[in-house]
Amino acid sequence: MATVIFEDRVEVPLGSVRLEDFRIWAASPAFPRSGRIDYVSGTIEVDMSPEDIFCHGVLKAEVAAVLQRRVKKHATGLLLIDSTRVVCPRAELSVEPDVVFVSRDAIDRGRARLVPKVSGEPGRFVEIEGAPDLIVEIVSDTSVVKDTQRLPAAYHAAGVRELWLLDARRAPVSFVIHRRGETAFEPVGEDRGAQRSAVMGCSYRLESRANDFGGLDFDLVEA
Repeated sequence: MATVIFEDRVEVPLGSVRLEDFRIWAASPAFPRSGRIDYVSGTIEVDMSPEDIFCHGVLKAEVAAVLQRRVKKHATGLLLIDSTRVVCPRAELSVEPDVVFVSRDAIDRGRARLVPKVSGEPGRFVEIEGAPDLIVEIVSDTSVVKDTQRLPAAYHAAGVRELWLLDARRAPVSFVIHRRGETAFEPVGEDRGAQRSAVMGCSYRLESRANDFGGLDFDLVEA
């Protein structure tokens, strides 16, 4: 039996909802265009809360911008944000991570593929199916357990190589790069204040400072 979880707080049991059913719904005009609705191991996860401007939106923009520059410079694959849906049937997973990186190698070797729109229009795709190389999740007030427990387990089952978890809701800002271990993701640890991303081929540290708007600015620094 499937369960709907609303913002980590309310669980509503449903009848059997398969991943295939969820994918059809997610691709239909009836699917909500606001909020984040994921399918994780038989559970529909719903978060309709607005994104915090600084500890989520600004932070996500910085991470995506820095990684995109590197991906574009070296032509290593696709860096995508927000409403990019990632599906992995073997992990019972259909999610929209904050940031996703899929390498050319993953696509060439069939670890991941771009799923075309039903219309079949050339160059139009709606999902990434399989295992992305890197996923970034930024913790929100309404999705703490999901972001730190349920999603990491599902991403590991899907075959994701690397997971970044960030939490800027309070000081000190948390930034942890996790590599794929045998049974779960493991923190890579710091070396001279930076963490190594094997997927990106670079080390990173995250710096934060107060801005004139009453929030925080962030710098993801390549070290």
